[in-house]
Order: sequence, then structure tokens, then C-alpha cells
Amino acid sequence: MTAIVGISPQLPAVRIEAVQAGAGQYLTFVLGGEIYALGILNIREIIDYGQLTQVPMMPAFVRGVINLRGSVVPVIDLMARFGKGSTGVAKRTGIVIVEIGDQGDANQQDIGIIVDAVNEVIDIGPQDIEPPASFGTGIHSEFISGMAKRNGRFIILLNVNKVLSVDELAGLSSVATDSNRSPALE
Repeated sequence: MTAIVGISPQLPAVRIEAVQAGAGQYLTFVLGGEIYALGILNIREIIDYGQLTQVPMMPAFVRGVINLRGSVVPVIDLMARFGKGSTGVAKRTGIVIVEIGDQGDANQQDIGIIVDAVNEVIDIGPQDIEPPASFGTGIHSEFISGMAKRNGRFIILLNVNKVLSVDELAGLSSVATDSNRSPALE
């Protein structure tokens, strides 16, 4: 059951889930013909797709790492993360560098995501955000914080903390490290 709450006298009552998605500025991008968005506060920069270094023993959605001004940044293929195959590299393919974790937190990490094309930064008001669809998007509903409609098309607002979970990625790297150890040496 969805609860309805009043936000302010100027705004109509909205669903709690829509409020959690958060109004504000979003970077929109195309992935597999769909339009997705991430909150602009999580975006560090956008770079051209370049050569990735593959890391053994990583899941298919971790395409590799890049050297970003001396820092090793893992690069995630969102298409593979969503279980929809892998992103093909084309002329407009880019990497969006996203900051995960709280500002100044020891667990804060930069992660790159491969996108087909970056569109624009847009403002989305709370009245434009609907709760995530429980069907039809083709990705886990926990990855979606809301749906916005713009110019007759839906924009899928991603929950960056679920899609790019630092704990999950840290677990993956420890699994790779553990699997590289020789049992005979322990």
C-alpha cells in the first residue's frame, strides 16, 4: 500500500516513494534505447570511452578499470548489470564517473559506468516523479528510485546506491583476491 503525504501547501500530495527519488538536477543518458538518469550530485565527470584494463575473476558487468589521474577506477557495464547483455562501443559511447558514498567518507569511491550516449542535465520537480514501476522496465525494481516523464517519454531515475553498491563491489574484489591465493600456501 502506498502512503500519500502532503509536502507543502504549494505542491500536491505525492507518494512517499516519489519523494525518496528526490527532485533536482539529473544527468540523462541513453542505454539500450532507454533514457536513464542519475542525480547530478553523484556525477564527478564524463569522459570519452577509452582502453580498459580487464581484471581477472570479476563478474561480467565489471568491464575493467581505467587510470583516472593516478587513481584506479572500476568501470561497470550497466547493460550487463541489468542482465541485458553488454554495451557495444560506438562513436558516442562514454564513461560517466560517479562518486559513491558520503562526501569525505572513507568508503567513498569513484566508479565509471559505460553509457551509449550522454544527453543533458535536466531539472525534475517532485510533481514529475512517480514511484518505480514494478514491471516493464526489464531491470530490478530496487535499482530504480523513480520514473519521470519528459517530452512524452519516461526517464528511469536510477538508485545509485543500489546499482553501484560499494559493499557489493568491495565484496567482489575480495572474492577475486581470495580466489587468487593458493590454498597450499595458507
